[in-house]
Amino acid sequence: MRANNESNMSSNDIEKDLHGPERQFAITSWAVKNRTTVIVLTLLICVMGIRAYLVMPKVSFPEVVTPEVFIGTPYNSSSVVDIEKLITKPIEKELNTITGIDEIKSTSVPNFSSIHIKFTYDITPTEALRKVKDAVDKARGDANFPTDLPAEPNVFEMNFSELMPVMNINLSGDYPMEQLHEYAKHLEDRIEDLTEINKVEIRGVPDREVKVSVDLYQLEALQLNFDDIANALRSENLTMSGGDILTGDQRRSVRVIGEFKDMEQIRHIVVKNEGQREVRLQDIAEVTFGFKEPESFAREFGKSVVMLDVIKRAGENLLDASDKINAIIKEDHGTALPKDLTITLTGDQSDQTRVSVDELMNHIVLGVILVVGVLMLFLGLRNALFVGLAIPMSMFISFTLLNAFGVTLNMMVLFALILALGRLVDDGIVIVENIHRHMTNGEPAMKATRLAVGEVTMPIIAATTATVMVFVPLLFWPGMMGEFMKYLPITFMIALGSSLFVALVVNPALASKFMKLEEERLPVKRMWRLSIILVVVGAIIGAIGGSIASPGIFGIGMLTIFLGTMVVANEKLFAPAANWFQFNWLPRLEARYEGFLRYALDKHHPRTFLLGTFGLLLFSFVLLGVFPPKTLFFPANEPQFINAFIEAPIGTDILKTDSITRVVEKQVMKVIDVPEYKEVREIKDANGNVIGTDTVNFLVQSVIAQVGEGTSDPGAGDVELSATPHKGRIQVTFVKFADRKGINTNDVLERLQNGVTGYPGVVTTVVKSADGPPVGKPINIEIRGKEIEGLLDEAEKVKAFIEGRTCRAWKHCASTSIVRNPRCPS
Repeated sequence: MRANNESNMSSNDIEKDLHGPERQFAITSWAVKNRTTVIVLTLLICVMGIRAYLVMPKVSFPEVVTPEVFIGTPYNSSSVVDIEKLITKPIEKELNTITGIDEIKSTSVPNFSSIHIKFTYDITPTEALRKVKDAVDKARGDANFPTDLPAEPNVFEMNFSELMPVMNINLSGDYPMEQLHEYAKHLEDRIEDLTEINKVEIRGVPDREVKVSVDLYQLEALQLNFDDIANALRSENLTMSGGDILTGDQRRSVRVIGEFKDMEQIRHIVVKNEGQREVRLQDIAEVTFGFKEPESFAREFGKSVVMLDVIKRAGENLLDASDKINAIIKEDHGTALPKDLTITLTGDQSDQTRVSVDELMNHIVLGVILVVGVLMLFLGLRNALFVGLAIPMSMFISFTLLNAFGVTLNMMVLFALILALGRLVDDGIVIVENIHRHMTNGEPAMKATRLAVGEVTMPIIAATTATVMVFVPLLFWPGMMGEFMKYLPITFMIALGSSLFVALVVNPALASKFMKLEEERLPVKRMWRLSIILVVVGAIIGAIGGSIASPGIFGIGMLTIFLGTMVVANEKLFAPAANWFQFNWLPRLEARYEGFLRYALDKHHPRTFLLGTFGLLLFSFVLLGVFPPKTLFFPANEPQFINAFIEAPIGTDILKTDSITRVVEKQVMKVIDVPEYKEVREIKDANGNVIGTDTVNFLVQSVIAQVGEGTSDPGAGDVELSATPHKGRIQVTFVKFADRKGINTNDVLERLQNGVTGYPGVVTTVVKSADGPPVGKPINIEIRGKEIEGLLDEAEKVKAFIEGRTCRAWKHCASTSIVRNPRCPS
C-alpha cells in the first residue's frame, strides 16, 4: 500500500516538474466549457462586424470640429476705417472679456467685418459658440453700435468637413448661360434633398437682378430723391393678408397678392402723386432686367462652365453621397437635362476614399493568406487557420466598436487598422502553439487548452498592454493636430484589445474542439471533387457579381475559386513542403543556432558580444548625426491635386483678376499639355463599336479655373466670409495612381512651380493638395505695430531678406496684410 502511494506521488511530482503548477485563466476556462456559446458569439460578431463596416460613414479625413468661431457682420460702408471703428472694435472689446480665448484675428474690408476667434482646447465647441454669441449680443446693445445692419451678424463654429467641396459638377454645352443656370439649379435642388449633402453652391454664373437707372435731372426737377423710389418699390412688392371673410357658414382667409410678376408692373409704379399728377417710375428711370456684377467665373480646360460645388454634411457617408449624386445625374441626363449637355465630375474625393477602403479589405484578405501560409509550415493548415481567424475577427470587433462610438472610416482609421494588422496574430500564435505542444504531450484537448492558456495568459496580456501604452501619449496631443491624430491611437488600441479577446476566448474554444495533431489527408477523388465544386460555384458567383457590377459579390466569387485551387495546392504542394520544413530544414536551422549560441557563451565571447552591441548603438548615433534623416510631419505623397492660387492686390476688380487667371491658366496648360502625357485612344459609340481615335492626356483628368468666390486656400485654416474678387485658383486633377503609367506627379508639381511665372504684382503660389487638417503655412512671421504703413515697409524688408537667402527648404515667400481699399479722392 505504501509502495503504491509512493509511486503515485512520484508520478504527480514528475507531472508537476514537466508542466509546473496548473494555472488557469477563468475566462478561457469558461469559453472552453461553453464552446457552443463561443461559436454562436463568433458568428454574431461576424454579422455585426460586416453590418458595422457597411453602415460606417466613409470619408477622406477625420471630421474635426475645433473650438473656433467666426463672426461675419455686413454693414453698408465702403470705408474700412468705419467698419473697424463701428463694428470690429466694439465686438473685439466684448470678446476680450471671455475666458479661454487663445487668439483673435479680425479682418475689415469694405462693407464687411470678419472676426476669427480661437479658443483653447479645454473649451468645447458648443461652449465657445455660446460665449461668442453672448458677447456679440452685448456689443450690439451698446448705444454707439449701428442699428441699421442689412443683416444679422453670422456667428458659427468651424467644421473643416464643411469648408471644402467633396465634388465639382461642371455643366457646359451649346446653350446660353441662362439655360445652363437653370439646369444647375435643377441639379442643386435634387442634390440638396440628399441627407448626406449640406449645401450646393453654384459658381461661374451671375444672378439676375432688376436695374433701375435713374435720370438725375428728372429726379431733381420733380423734387424727388432715391428714398422715394426705394420706398415705392418696397411698398408695392408685397403680398399682404386681408383677414378673413365669412361666406355662408365658413370663414375663408383672404390675401392681397402684390409681388411683381413682370417688368411692366415695375415700370408703372407710382412714385409720386401730387396735384392730380402721377409720376411713374418709367418717367424718371430706365428699368431693365439683367445680370448682377459677376462674383465668380469657372472654366474647365479653358472653356466656360457652370460649376456646382457639392459640400457634404458632417458625419455622413462620402461614398454614399457620391453614388447617389452619380445616380441622380444618370437619371436626369437625357430626361430633365438634355442629352447633349456635357456634364463632368471633377475633384471627387470619394475616388481616393474608395481606393483606400478597398485596399484595407485587400490587406485583410492578403494578411490572412500570408499568416496562414507561414504558420502552416510550423503548425499545419488546420491549426494555422485558428490563428488566421484572429485577423478578420479582430477587424469585425473593431468595426463594431468604432461604429458604436460614432467614428467614421477615414484615412487615419484605415492607417491604424493596417498598422495593427501585423500585430493581431501575435497573441493567437502563442496560444495555439502552446495548446498544440500540450496536446503533443498526450493531454486531452480541453485540459491541454486550459493549461496552455493559463501558462501564457500573463505574458501575452503584459505584451499587449505594453504595446498599447506606447500609443497612450498620442491621446494627450494638444491642439488641432491632436484632435486630428487621436483616431490613430484609439483605433490601434481597439484593434489590439480585440485581438487579445480573440486569442483568449475564441481561439481556445475552437482549438479545443477542432485541433488535431495529425493533418488528415483527403482521398484523391474527394480532393478533386471538392476543388471542382468550389471553382464552379466561385465562377458562378463571380459571373453574377460582374453582371450586376457588384465588387463585393465578385470578390466572394474570386475568393471561392482561390479556395478551390488551394485544396489541390495544399495536398500536392503545401503539405509536403510543411513536412520537409518541420522535419528537415528546421532541425538543421536549430542545430546551427545551437552552435552559434555555444560559441557566443564560450570563454570571453559574451564580453565581446556585449561590448560590440554597445559599439553598434554608439555607431548608430554617429550615423544619425552625420547623415540626419529628413523630418516631415506627413509623408511626401504623390499629389492627386495641384493648386495654383492667385492673389491680386485687395480692391482688384474681378474682371481684371479673371484676365490674370487666364494668363496663369495658359502657363499651366503649357506645362501639362505636352506630348509626353499624350496617347491615342479609341472612340466607341453606345454599343461599344469603335468609331474613331483621339489623342488625349492620360495623366490629367481636369484643369478647373475659378475666380472670385470659393478660391481661398483651404489649407491656410482661414475662412473667407466676404467676397474675394481679387483671388483665383487653378486646380489640376490627376487620374488615379494606377493609371499614371509610372509618372510621378511630384515631378509635374516641380515643373509647374518652375514654369508658372505668374503676373507682375500678383502673388501666385503653386502647391499640392495638403494631407491633414488646415494648419496654415509651414512658417508664419508676424510683424505687429500701431501704424499699418510702417508695418508694410518692414514686411517688405523681411520678405526681401528671406528671398535673398539661398535655401532649398522653401519654395515661396509672400506677405499678407490688410490694406485699405483704394478710394477716390474726396
